[in-house]
Amino acid sequence: MTDQIDVLTRIAAALERLAPPPAPAADWLAHPAYVWTGSEARAVPVLEAPALTMLRGIDAQKERVVTNVERLAQGHAAHDMLLWGSRGMGKSAVIRAAIRAAQDLHPGRIALVQVAQEALHGVTALFALLARVDRQFLVYIDDLGFEEGDGTGPRLLRSWLEGGVEARPANVRLAVTSNRRAIVGRTMSEQDDPINTRDVVDDRLALADRFGLSIGYHNCDQPSYLAIIHGYAEQYGLEFEESDALEWSRRRGARSGRVAWQYVTELAGRTGKVV
Repeated sequence: MTDQIDVLTRIAAALERLAPPPAPAADWLAHPAYVWTGSEARAVPVLEAPALTMLRGIDAQKERVVTNVERLAQGHAAHDMLLWGSRGMGKSAVIRAAIRAAQDLHPGRIALVQVAQEALHGVTALFALLARVDRQFLVYIDDLGFEEGDGTGPRLLRSWLEGGVEARPANVRLAVTSNRRAIVGRTMSEQDDPINTRDVVDDRLALADRFGLSIGYHNCDQPSYLAIIHGYAEQYGLEFEESDALEWSRRRGARSGRVAWQYVTELAGRTGKVV
């Protein structure tokens, strides 16, 4: 019997050595940004973000986001934000840049927490953790879109925004980006029943209206596209011909902040520079 106990003890010890140690709890005061997986947080030691001066062609949108994030960093009244509209026009870049600027002005007072759509189920638990921390947080959900039949996601979002038992705490605000103001999936426009579709879209628009700030990003015209490139080019000491930049957009079949950045990357590569 003693030999059997010794064998079992050694097996148990071996299994403990093979099992990975539990991840340490995140230090919510130590880092500029975090990623929430749905059950735990992963710290991001450096928040990569463009300088606000580099983001051009979206001045009005940028000012509203920066002002709101600055209020949040100071602990003042601030809004939840919905940034919606054209792809590649800098919605997520503005959020990161605004947080970075606020951190420079108020070191340690605010952090960004990014949540993937598949981790939405764990946001209520995240709020419970953040409520106990003496710091301001912007919880950021990128490219949100609810598909047909998804009743859970909209219900959660309403609860967070409307002050229910699952609502975000006073030191937390939400920032959501979406390609559509109604926060619906692409398949929604393809439904056979137009009345039902209209009802669903109206319901999602009502959900969008619960954000204190709803900021639209629209298609990029030629002057704005060139202005965006000038902002990046000045930052990195690059020269370019406008005709070349326009040809790049024609080949890509679009004009946007993302296409402008891709052109700047190409331009830097041609000259042997790093951006």
